Amino acid sequence: MNPSATSAPDLGAIFEPVREALGRVEEEFARHLESKVDLIPQMGRYIQMSGGKRVRPAVLLLSARMCGYTGDRDVLNAAVVEFIHTATLVHDDIIDEAETRRGRLAAHSRWGNDVTVLLGDYLYIRSMAMALTQDSLEVVRLLCEVTLRMIEGELYQLTKMGDGAITEDEHLEIIRRKTAYLFSGCAEIGGVLGDCTPAQRVALREYGFNLGIAFQIVDDVLDYTSDEAVLGKPIGGDLREGKVTLPIILLQQRTGPDVAELIQRVVTERQVTPEAWQTIKGLLVTHGAVDAAYERAVTFAHSARTHLLDAFPSSVERDGLASLADYVLQRDR
Repeated sequence: MNPSATSAPDLGAIFEPVREALGRVEEEFARHLESKVDLIPQMGRYIQMSGGKRVRPAVLLLSARMCGYTGDRDVLNAAVVEFIHTATLVHDDIIDEAETRRGRLAAHSRWGNDVTVLLGDYLYIRSMAMALTQDSLEVVRLLCEVTLRMIEGELYQLTKMGDGAITEDEHLEIIRRKTAYLFSGCAEIGGVLGDCTPAQRVALREYGFNLGIAFQIVDDVLDYTSDEAVLGKPIGGDLREGKVTLPIILLQQRTGPDVAELIQRVVTERQVTPEAWQTIKGLLVTHGAVDAAYERAVTFAHSARTHLLDAFPSSVERDGLASLADYVLQRDR
C-alpha cells in the first residue's frame, strides 16, 4: 500500500457544492441535542466538537442535489444519518473499551459507561423522531433498515471477537452491515429525495455500498500502517480488542500454523507485546498482506465510481462523489 504516492483529493473541494448545506447540518445536529436534561447537550456538543469528516451527510447531500433536489429535507436527513452514525460510535467505543476517539477522551472515558450507553440510545431515538417529522415513509423505512443492519453487524462482530480463524467472507459481512449499509442508505435517500429513476436509485445504492466497504477496508489497513498522532487512536487497536481484520486474514491465508497460533494468542489475551507487534507488522509486509488488503479496497472503490459514472450525466455533484471514492483510498485517518 502506498497511498502517499499520489496526494489525496481535497475534501474541502469535494464538499464545496454542499458546503453551506453541511453548515446547516451542523446547526440542525446541535438544535436537536437541546434538552432540559443539561447533560445531554453537554455530552452531545463534546462529541460533535470531536470532529469527524461528515462524509456520510455529504454523500446524502451530493446525491440529492445530483438528482435535482432543491428543498431542505436533505439537510434534515443528513443530520439524521449523522445522529445514527454518532450513536454507533458511542456504543462501539464502550464495547471496544476504547479510551480515545479522534485524539480525545471517548465519551464513556469521561462520563462513564452507564451515562454514555443511555446517550447512545437517546441519539438513536432522536434520529427516528427527526425522520418522522417528514412526509416520506420510504425514507423512514430506509433509515430503519440501515439502523437494524448496523446493530446486526455489531452483534455479529461480537460473536467473532477473539476468533483468529474468522474468514474473509465473515469479515466482509461485518463490514457490509456495520459500515456499507449506512453509506448505501445515504446515497439512496438522496436519490429518493431527488426523485431519480429506479435504475439510478439502484446505482446510488451500489455506489454507497461499495464506497462503504472500501472506506472500512482502508480503515483496517490504517490500523497497521498509520501512527497514533495522525489516526487519533492507538495503532494496533483492532488486535488488542480481539478483532481480526482483513490484513491479518489475508496474512493467515499466506502463512502456516505458527502465524495462526500467534494471532490466536494475541486476540485471545487481547495484549500485543512490542515484540509480537513488530513480528506481525514484519510478516504483513513480507507476505504482502497489507498491499493485498488495499487492493481489495481499490476494487470496491472502482466499482463505486463505475456505478455512479455509468448512471448519471456529468455534474459538479457527480464529480464530487466520484472523487470521494479516490479520497477514501488516499486518506490517512
